[in-house]
Amino acid sequence: MMNYYKYLPVSREDENWGLWVLNTGCTQVAATDIYPGKNHPAHHHFNWKKGRVLNEYQVIYITSGKGIFESDSCRQQEIKAGTIILLFPGERHRYRPLAETGWDEYWVGMKGPVLDNLLKENFFTREKPCLYIGFQEGTLQLFHLIIEKTKQENPGYQPLIAGAALHLMGNIHYLVKQQVNGNKEREQLMNKARLLFRANISQHYSPEQAAEELQVGYSWFRKEFKKYTGLSPFQYYIQLKIEKARELLNDPAVSVKEIAYDLRFDSSFYFSRIFKEKTGLTPTEYRKRAQGDI
Repeated sequence: MMNYYKYLPVSREDENWGLWVLNTGCTQVAATDIYPGKNHPAHHHFNWKKGRVLNEYQVIYITSGKGIFESDSCRQQEIKAGTIILLFPGERHRYRPLAETGWDEYWVGMKGPVLDNLLKENFFTREKPCLYIGFQEGTLQLFHLIIEKTKQENPGYQPLIAGAALHLMGNIHYLVKQQVNGNKEREQLMNKARLLFRANISQHYSPEQAAEELQVGYSWFRKEFKKYTGLSPFQYYIQLKIEKARELLNDPAVSVKEIAYDLRFDSSFYFSRIFKEKTGLTPTEYRKRAQGDI
């Protein structure tokens, strides 16, 4: 996980869409790290003693670690991995990871009458800002989509990420409703496994390590994971790396050798062989096709 954040310019045209994204990012906070970091604008920075009031909505997804949260309308409560924290305009709040665990967080800040209406109709409430949804890869993918589209700021990107942000809100609402009816423990475990693979995409990581972190036997884990996803844990992990490689190959400044190293393949030759097995093209051929050279 690479730390990233961006605060976005918004035009009148963007506001006319009805929902617009103001900022987004992700942060890995190690145990004992100072929180929050001091590199954010003054209007978003806060400390635990004073708390903070924002003039926007924020959705924060804690995917690892533990912490605490409280707001004007919500007494202090513990936050565990798999929790969504909702921040509301004009609502004083404060939150932080526990010093002994740290945490991983993804967030998106936004405004608009579409969100005002969701609050007005009680789809989300100030009294219940902390929503446990578990380890949901689909939710994480929406954060990744928003983050990636902000890096280039291509024309028309604001309505695109605004749509993803609304999708995110709908996704959270759906998952909370599912929680009311009870989710199976096994499904939560498989979703957590997928998040572990994604979080370690640039590391030397193995399905055996995932099983160990999940505190289950590897044979059982491999069988259940394949039943749940259709792929063995190893093939799923490799597929994530190939998808990331596709993204990196769109940047001509990054060599195939660098991509192989960054994604921790044993060698560029092995990377090229696996990439061709999965896509039908070598990395070089894929890059040329993506750039319109063939």
